Amino acid sequence: MIYLDYCATTPVAYEVLDTINKVTKEYIGNANSIHSLGRKSRDLLNSATNQIANIFNVSPNELIYTSGATESNNMALIGVALANRKKGNHIIVSKLEHPSIYSICNHLETLGFEISYVKNTAEGLIDFDDLKKLVRKETILVSICAVNSEVGIRQPLKMIRQIIKKENFGTIFHSDMTQAIGKVSVNLHDVDLASISAHKIYGPKGIGLLYKNSNVDMVPLIYGTSKEENNYRPGTPSLPLIAAFSKAIRLANNDLEKKERFITLLNDKIVNHLKKYPHILINKTNYSIPHILNISLMDVMSEPFVYALEKKEVYVSTNTACSSKELSTSVMAIYNDLNRAKHTIRISLSSLTTTDEVNRFLQIFDEEYSKLSNLK
Repeated sequence: MIYLDYCATTPVAYEVLDTINKVTKEYIGNANSIHSLGRKSRDLLNSATNQIANIFNVSPNELIYTSGATESNNMALIGVALANRKKGNHIIVSKLEHPSIYSICNHLETLGFEISYVKNTAEGLIDFDDLKKLVRKETILVSICAVNSEVGIRQPLKMIRQIIKKENFGTIFHSDMTQAIGKVSVNLHDVDLASISAHKIYGPKGIGLLYKNSNVDMVPLIYGTSKEENNYRPGTPSLPLIAAFSKAIRLANNDLEKKERFITLLNDKIVNHLKKYPHILINKTNYSIPHILNISLMDVMSEPFVYALEKKEVYVSTNTACSSKELSTSVMAIYNDLNRAKHTIRISLSSLTTTDEVNRFLQIFDEEYSKLSNLK
């Protein structure tokens, strides 16, 4: 098997899996209980949270556990919008977001909020001049992802934050950092809110978090009984998943630069090989991270090609897993070419990917592409 869909999800690291098993067996108490078993679980929960907070240099009480990035995005956008609607009803997002952001924005429009979509440059970066024009007195929230999930564009969050705060200091800045964590260095202090998911960094599915700066006003979307510090997401903490998430974050942040250099070599190898095909377009810019490589097969339909590779146990995707049967909105936003956006393939690489796997992938790619392009 050659797995090249790491942006959709990652395998759980052995060390992380060990943590899940150990905590499940040894920590049976509810962390909200006051007896000794509960206190033992609460101590582990606090330890895991403190470790995550130390890695990101934030306060533990600024971390809210969720089921993943989609829930974090909902909590951030809807929670902030409802808490600040007396200040204004205007929200700005980019055209390079995860599909969950657009679904949330569609819902917010039904509640009377106005959504503006900031332009991007030909390189995929946010158009700073357009952002300046869009931010106004009524703008309560801006949401721009740190790394785009389809083309891998990395945004300069610190610069974007400075522009937003200069135009309206009260505007809250959220970023979906799902595709950035574990791939590139991030600074949570560049934003007011950040969404993170464990299963993108070799952790378990079903756990994520929302970083919320303590100065941000946000209403909860879920109500129930819980500890006071967990009033944004009440209920029994999923201790095995939280402890595993903490372990995954620690592992993912080790040797980031070394991993990136290796992945860059793999990315370059694939790109140089595919350049020989006149009907294959490489969808990357100077700001694309090497972990994500997007191409358009202009003479072959994407889905049949993905299935053809699957028969050879090679796994890639058309775009994001959450919109796998739709055109690439990100490619459309950058290149303004509908045909190009309909024919995309996303190859996502990892430090676990080997050179031998890439060589074998390219061999199979040539064979299957030749068959399908000749059929056409």
